[in-house]
Amino acid sequence: MRFSYLGPRGTFTQMALMQVSSDESEHVPAVDVPAALRMVRRGETDFAVVPIENSVEGGVNATIDSLSNGSALRIVGEMLVPITFVLAAPEGTRLEDVKRISTHPHGWAQCQNWIADNLGDVIHVPATSTAAAAAAMAGGATNFDAALCNPLSAEQYGLTVLAEGVADNPDAVTRFITVGPENVPLPERTPSDKTTLQVQLPSDESGALLTMLEQFATRGVNLSRIESRPVGDSLGRYQFSIDCEGHVADERVQAVLIGLHRTCPLVRFFGSYPSAHQIPVKLRPGTADQDFSSARSWVAGLLETKD
Repeated sequence: MRFSYLGPRGTFTQMALMQVSSDESEHVPAVDVPAALRMVRRGETDFAVVPIENSVEGGVNATIDSLSNGSALRIVGEMLVPITFVLAAPEGTRLEDVKRISTHPHGWAQCQNWIADNLGDVIHVPATSTAAAAAAMAGGATNFDAALCNPLSAEQYGLTVLAEGVADNPDAVTRFITVGPENVPLPERTPSDKTTLQVQLPSDESGALLTMLEQFATRGVNLSRIESRPVGDSLGRYQFSIDCEGHVADERVQAVLIGLHRTCPLVRFFGSYPSAHQIPVKLRPGTADQDFSSARSWVAGLLETKD
């Protein structure tokens, strides 16, 4: 199997990829998330592994937008990676010498308090990934003094660790997804599943957001993530990226999709897949599959013609 991922080698994304790939798999680094997903769309790789959500910074807009724009893709799995940062630099660099630090913007946001407390006013030099900063430094980059990266990157690129555990939140976790082409088979249903959708609201109806949310609430389907993103064609037009509990094979999730399709101008299904937490979904009374089938049977009985 060929996997594209947010590169270069040594990123947190590659650490997530290692959870789902075998020794025979080919890892193909991409310069950014859109490039990793384009490889799947073009058939250059079988799957892509990309970040979609961080426990500190929230949704990864590059992934959410790249999924929404372009030919359809299918999410088939998710992985969680604890986020640990080190401050790394070439051998001989002293902590007091560091005035400019390169890293991904999400990495910078997760270490700002430590940096302010220990280094004062330093300058952030943005990088496409935390590992890209480490790779650039190992390659001789001179426009920054140190890189914020994970310990694997520091080791792989031969950098000296100036400080460990520099993240402000030691419990930070990033969620990654495995994405394939639209025709890839859906994962089998489990007791703990998640479904990802994109939903666009009508722009000229008051209460449209409430109507959309009611499709989930009335069927007892819990939302684990909802984020608004601009449609892009004009100001004030938004669509929503949504994760909900359950599998498209579940009756209650199918009822939600039917309701959304009736009331919203655009609904895209990105996949149903096992949740990384593996915590069984708690069903509200009246929302199990047998409850829906029993209700349909009752209505069918009302329509029967009796002699």
